[in-house]
Amino acid sequence: MKLKHLLFAFCGLAFSLGAQCATFANGADVGWVSQQESSGYSFYNSSGVKTDPFVLLKNLQVNSIRLRVWVNPSGGWNNGADVLYKAKRAAAQGQRILIDFHYSDGWADPGQQTKPAAWASHTLAQLNNDVYSHTQGILSYLKTNGVTVEWVQVGNEINSGMLWPEGKTTSFANLAGLINSGYNATKAVYPDAKVILHLANGYDNAVFRWFFDGVKGAGAKWDVIGMSHYPPASDWANYNNKISTNMWDMVSRYAKPVMVTEVGLDWTQAATSKAMLADLLTKTKALGSNGLGVFYWEPQAYPGWQGYTMGALDASGKFTIALDPF
Repeated sequence: MKLKHLLFAFCGLAFSLGAQCATFANGADVGWVSQQESSGYSFYNSSGVKTDPFVLLKNLQVNSIRLRVWVNPSGGWNNGADVLYKAKRAAAQGQRILIDFHYSDGWADPGQQTKPAAWASHTLAQLNNDVYSHTQGILSYLKTNGVTVEWVQVGNEINSGMLWPEGKTTSFANLAGLINSGYNATKAVYPDAKVILHLANGYDNAVFRWFFDGVKGAGAKWDVIGMSHYPPASDWANYNNKISTNMWDMVSRYAKPVMVTEVGLDWTQAATSKAMLADLLTKTKALGSNGLGVFYWEPQAYPGWQGYTMGALDASGKFTIALDPF
């Protein structure tokens, strides 16, 4: 107990010095927020007063915002202009920013890593140029408009690679080249930004070892290992233990810090979600300076918005207790 009190005292001192304890990212991915607002949805504080969702999240101690980027999306959602609009709103609240490049015109995840239509016929060499120019272009656009980016994800849930078929994990050499194109472009614009490689199923240590051994052996560069975590509500404690084990192993094996860049549970299970998130925060912070943060995925999604039910908002547009652990 004395050690715990000492740590809290140190973190209090560290806060004033801007040291590691003070920089843990309490995060939220809010990529949908502008589209929701344009569809007529609003967000409310506990008294029922309509409030900017970025302010609501800040008041819940969410200090970091994650935003996805699509190359040429239908409707324009998550393109450069939409990302800038959201990033400026986050920055206005003092929130730190993570930019998540999908390298697709829409969703990219382990089951789909579809090349943007404009890149569809390109050779591997051209794809490397595409990744560099797209990454550099979006980040330069944000920087020119006064936005500071702290973290950059090169690819989204790339368990099976990205930009299929050329960037599939059947060729770690091809994939590592594409990753390094994104890494180098990031550092050219924001030299201090941390580049994240992000996989789904953070509980699955065997997959993480296989993937990171593969890309490391092929010469890939990265700064942070990112994980998605969507545990079953009935067995979350077991899955939290597994992701904790994996996080410790990743830090030990690759000497890189880790971050949970996505987490969520069904909005109707707010109390369960609260307990799960509190435990996950404790387990991530236990890594000290190697546990960088936890990002809730689309907590501001209205129940059933685009079929999604794992936000942290009730049907009246108020946040549930799920985010209280922040």
